Amino acid sequence: MKVFLDFCMWFFGGFILFYMLFVIVSYCAMFVIAMLVMRKRYKLDPSEYDDAHTDAFYSKPVSLLVPAYNEEIGVVDTVYSLLNLRYPQTEIIIINDGSTDSTLQTVIEHFRMKPVDKIVRTHIPTNQVKQIYESEIYKNCILVDKENGGKADALNVGINVSQYPYFCSIDGDSILDEKSLLRVMKPIVLSDGEVIAAGGNIRIANGAKMQLGSVTETHLSNNYLVIMQIIEYARAFLMGRIALSKYNLVLIISGAFSVFSKEWAVEAGGYSTNIIGEDMELVVNIHRLIRKKKEKKRIEFVPDPVCWTEAPQSLGVLRNQRRRWHQGLFESLWKHKTMTLNPKYGLIGLLSFPYFWLVECLGPLVELGGYIYIIVAFFLGKIYYEIAIILLLLFVIYGVIFSIASILFEAWILNTYPKPRELLRMILLAFTEIFWYRPLTLFWRCEGLIRFVLRRSDWGNMKRVGIGEKEKSV
Repeated sequence: MKVFLDFCMWFFGGFILFYMLFVIVSYCAMFVIAMLVMRKRYKLDPSEYDDAHTDAFYSKPVSLLVPAYNEEIGVVDTVYSLLNLRYPQTEIIIINDGSTDSTLQTVIEHFRMKPVDKIVRTHIPTNQVKQIYESEIYKNCILVDKENGGKADALNVGINVSQYPYFCSIDGDSILDEKSLLRVMKPIVLSDGEVIAAGGNIRIANGAKMQLGSVTETHLSNNYLVIMQIIEYARAFLMGRIALSKYNLVLIISGAFSVFSKEWAVEAGGYSTNIIGEDMELVVNIHRLIRKKKEKKRIEFVPDPVCWTEAPQSLGVLRNQRRRWHQGLFESLWKHKTMTLNPKYGLIGLLSFPYFWLVECLGPLVELGGYIYIIVAFFLGKIYYEIAIILLLLFVIYGVIFSIASILFEAWILNTYPKPRELLRMILLAFTEIFWYRPLTLFWRCEGLIRFVLRRSDWGNMKRVGIGEKEKSV
C-alpha cells in the first residue's frame, strides 16, 4: 500500500509540476511577444491617426448592436456613450430581448421612440420581431422589440435589421470611450478588408463617475472582488490576446465590444443560439470559413480601444459568470474538436486549439488538483514536502508575478498610471490571489465543465447594479 501511495504521489506531483512549467513557459513567451508588439506602438500617438484619417472611415459605416435583456439600469448610459462616439457614420440598434423589467419603456421614453414600418431582410432565422421603433430625437437610433430568445438571437435580429457592412456588438451595461470605435476599426480600414473582425480592450469601471454615457472619473474600487477582476482582465486581455493576435490565433474576442464584417458573419451562420459562448463560436466559425474559402483574412485584438463594463460585485454573481464562460469555452472547443492538431486549419489547428484545450479549458482541473496535492502532501509529510513547496512556488510565479507584471504592463501601454497608493493596493492584493481568489475561480470553472457534461444551459442570476452605482465593500 505504501509503495502504491508513493507511486501515486510522485506520479501526480511530477505531472502537475511539468504542467505548471509548461503553462509558465507559455505565458512567458506570450508576455515577451506582447512587450515587443507594444514597444513598437508605444511612441505612436493614436490621436494623430484619428484626426488624419477620419475621411477613410466614411467608407466603413458601422451598425452598433445593443442586445438588452433586463438592462433598465445601464442601457440609457450605454446608448448615450454610442451617441457620443467620434465616428462619421453609425446607426444604433437596441434590441429588447423580451425583457421582464422596464427596459423597453425606459428606452422608448428616454429617446422618444415612435413605432415605424420597416422592411427587414432575414439573413439569419430568428425569433419573431414584435415592433420596430425610431427615435424622434436621434434619427440613427432604432429600437427593436422581439420575443425572448437569448443574446445570440437578439444579435442576429440586429444583424438582420442593420444596413451597414460592419456591425459592432456592445453589451447593454457597457460604456465606450468616444474614440473606441475609431480605433477598433483602424486595422479593418488600414488592411483594406484583410481584417474582417476585431475586438477591443475591456476595462472594469465599477463605481466610476459618469455623465450622459461618458466616464468622467475612475478610481480603484473598495471591493476586493472587483480589484481581483481588474487584475485578471489585465492579464487576459493585455498579455494573452496581444500575443495570439500577432499570429492570427485569436479564438475569442469579447462579445462586450467586437466588430465583424456583416458579410462574413452572415455567411458563417451568425451567432449560434444553441451554445452559451456565442461570441467564441462566431469567431471559430469564421476561422473555419476563411480556411474553406482559402482567403487571406485576419481576426485581431486591438489594445487601444476601451470598453468600460460592470464587473460582478458578489461571489454568487461572479460564480455564475465564470462557470458560464468556461462551459461556453468547453462547448465550442468540443463542437470543433476535429480542428485540434489538424494541419488543414494551419496554426489555428496546430497551435491555438491545443493551447486553449491544455491551458484555458483543462487547466482548472490540473491547477485545482495541484492545490489538493499540496494539502495532501503536507499531511503525509516526508519527501512530499519538497514537491509541495516547489509546486507552491510555481503557483506564486504563475499567479502573483504575472499579475503584477500585467498591472504594470497595462499602465505602461495605456498611459493610465494609477496613483501610487492604488498601485500598491493592487500589488498587495495580487499576493493574496493564490490563497482565495484563484482557488475559487478554478472551482467555478470546473463547475462549468460539469455543467457541460450534465447538459445544463441556464445562465443563472446576473443581477446588475449599474457602473455608476455606489458599491458595497467586501
